[in-house]
Amino acid sequence: MAPTETPQAAAQGPAFRAAGKATLDVALRVGGLFAAVIVVAIIFIIINPAFANPNLGVSVLRSMSSVAIMAMGLTLVIVVGEIDLSFGAMYGLAANSLAVMWIVGGLPVYFAIPAVLIIGALVGLFNGVLVTSIKIPSFIVTLGSYNLLYGLSLWVTNSGTFNPVYPPPGSTMDQGQLDFFIGLTQSVGPYRLSVEVFWMLGIAVVVGFLLHRTLFGFRLTAIGGNPTAGQLARLPVKRYKILAFVLCGVLASIAGMLDFSFIQTTQPDIGLSQTFPVFAAVIIGGASLSGGKGTIIGTLGGALLLAELQIGLALLSPGPHVQQIFLGAVTIGAVALDLFLTRVRKSRAA
Repeated sequence: MAPTETPQAAAQGPAFRAAGKATLDVALRVGGLFAAVIVVAIIFIIINPAFANPNLGVSVLRSMSSVAIMAMGLTLVIVVGEIDLSFGAMYGLAANSLAVMWIVGGLPVYFAIPAVLIIGALVGLFNGVLVTSIKIPSFIVTLGSYNLLYGLSLWVTNSGTFNPVYPPPGSTMDQGQLDFFIGLTQSVGPYRLSVEVFWMLGIAVVVGFLLHRTLFGFRLTAIGGNPTAGQLARLPVKRYKILAFVLCGVLASIAGMLDFSFIQTTQPDIGLSQTFPVFAAVIIGGASLSGGKGTIIGTLGGALLLAELQIGLALLSPGPHVQQIFLGAVTIGAVALDLFLTRVRKSRAA
């Protein structure tokens, strides 16, 4: 320690250096991710100039919106060191519950939407309590919840589909409520950009602030990075894990309702195919399955890259099998890269 250096400064020095290194690692990872987005776009444009059409860019942003909203909720769960597999089924249950309560049951949409958000929160609470209190692994709990919620969707809809523009016989639709609901994701501007994109950005600001700029987010990361240290520090581990699951359920509900508003139709199995793209967006975005690491900007970048790849490959028409193979390879590559970089950091620290 230098003669003029206080003991407090000497103790804080390594912590500040570690924090600065972690920030640099995140910046490099996110910067590389968005550089990949640009490179992929250039490649697609060279192969097919139609990819440069602004309308296609609008489609990419719309396509990533619901995936990104769910992925932000999953990011919180993964950061705290847990796994949630039920968000896709919750997405579907949200859309179907809203349809049944509003179109069939006659509950005004202004009340049906908050009711669906409460359902999402209760599902998250259910998952969180089983994981933290009964000590069932989150993988098992949420895998069971996935099937439970899908079964509920089949039950409440009686395996039927719903469209508010064309309600079933015997049901009437208030035009003001219909306009309000469709207006949640209406297209605006010269390129007809869906308002769902602005919902995604607004949610990203809120969740990003919560994760990166509040005590809640700091503790969430600390618990996921070292659960034992979190318990020794007397952090409310159970409460924070439950809150992460609750927020994941709520965000999945929001995504389901927004897509229902945009597509204007729903069916029992809607959302079941969302598990892979949402997980892929989070992992490609830099979150670690071991917990303690993840950023909202990275998750958005992962969702953007996936949407770009899906629409670009669809434009090239190589066949659905090529799309799935390519997307799976990208996800495995992202995990392998994360493991490699983690080992490099550990070897340098040693």
